[in-house]
Amino acid sequence: MSNEHIIYLKKQKRRKLIVRITQILIISIILFIWQFAANKGLINTFISSSPEKITKTIIKLYKDGSLFHHVWITFYEVIISFLLGTSLGIIIATILWRFNFLFKVIDPYLTILNSMPKVSLGPIIIIIAGAGTKSIIIMALFISVIITIIDMHQAFKETDQNKIRLLKSFKASPSQIFFKLILPSNFNNLINIFKVNIGLVFIGVIMGEFLVSKAGIGYLIMYGSQVFNLNLVMTGIILLAIMASLMYYMIVALEKKIKK
Repeated sequence: MSNEHIIYLKKQKRRKLIVRITQILIISIILFIWQFAANKGLINTFISSSPEKITKTIIKLYKDGSLFHHVWITFYEVIISFLLGTSLGIIIATILWRFNFLFKVIDPYLTILNSMPKVSLGPIIIIIAGAGTKSIIIMALFISVIITIIDMHQAFKETDQNKIRLLKSFKASPSQIFFKLILPSNFNNLINIFKVNIGLVFIGVIMGEFLVSKAGIGYLIMYGSQVFNLNLVMTGIILLAIMASLMYYMIVALEKKIKK
């Protein structure tokens, strides 16, 4: 390894470290200002709560044994919805790429379904699937699957046509073209879909928990708002942010592993 390359790698590591430190500083400064404003009475802590009160609420939930129960319920629903939504979306996008006529037929319906407020389907989903976990997962799927189909199909279509013609000239089958060219060429798009779907799935799961859940982070937020316990509401929001961050970094770790 040349000295220039070693210097380059050191600069990259240093830059990553600076980025990470800056991210931590931003969060720390926000929490400090928030707590300072609460202590000085600059904000109404009944509405906005404070880091101290949120910490006490988390400790209380931990002591009564309900913290990990609610976190696990939401985490389970998010993971199942993410895996199902992403898999179904990619499979359907692949079918639509293979059969262009089918895509042209259902393209308007995809656009209509994507623009429709999914919460409006909540009562129908509850009647069909029942007031439970199934309804929550279906709600999340409605939100994530359609976006995945649209984005991945568009990415497949934008693959270099010259390379596709080259493979066809060598008598490559559609499956060989897809697995040897289309899918590898869209690795970055696939990872971006994963990152987008995390947010969409969380939205769907929390919307579902607002409607039917008896446990989970969404339930905590809804219950807190009903009894005017804004500390519980803000605690739920912070827990969601932590969970979403962990899921995001899991995908980033997966991306690095696959690239290696």
